[in-house]
Amino acid sequence: MTGAVLSSSHQDQKQAEAPRIRAGGKPIRLVLASASPRRLDLLRQIGLEPDLVDPPHTDEAVRRGELPRDYAKRVALEKLQAALARHAGAVVVAADTVVACGRRILPKAEDEATALQCLRLLSGRRHRVLGGIAVALPDGRNLLRVASTTVIFKQLSAAEIAHYLASQEWLGKAGGYAIQGRGAVFVRGIIGSYSNVVGLSLPDLAAMLQGNGIDW
Repeated sequence: MTGAVLSSSHQDQKQAEAPRIRAGGKPIRLVLASASPRRLDLLRQIGLEPDLVDPPHTDEAVRRGELPRDYAKRVALEKLQAALARHAGAVVVAADTVVACGRRILPKAEDEATALQCLRLLSGRRHRVLGGIAVALPDGRNLLRVASTTVIFKQLSAAEIAHYLASQEWLGKAGGYAIQGRGAVFVRGIIGSYSNVVGLSLPDLAAMLQGNGIDW
């Protein structure tokens, strides 16, 4: 069955009708400082529709000796600060996701060789996904926390890895896999927030907003 295509005016109307966040009963703007479509989908999953998606341009290179948790906090905060100058008075949400094996930060897989290296390292092991979340409030305060989820991978065969590499799903993904896609078959279990592994811990974000008088 073919789905109908919404007209641009209909789409604009749906956007205008989307629930807005409120502080003290007054509507305020919500800005998502991220280019990740997964983070946008996660916000929408809990009824949050950003007024604007404005990804900042920041240097995400790992500093020498930097630990995974410190990296997640620093990059999330730098993304927030880069976006803040353009959106004073709004609620701004920025995030960063880090896949770590012990003290080692795994890269975003931008080529097949990197993805292969990541999958071989993760195979049959536990690893952590650390999600840095930075939120700017209308009163000028900035909030920062890191969510941590343990992910348990099964032992991967060479054929499974080759099949996954052929899918190209790993492209641009931290640690070389996507738990919300075909990579789900590699995961024997998780301890902590599933949405954190996808890209943004919804329980943590909701607590940061609601605990500071922001509702929707």
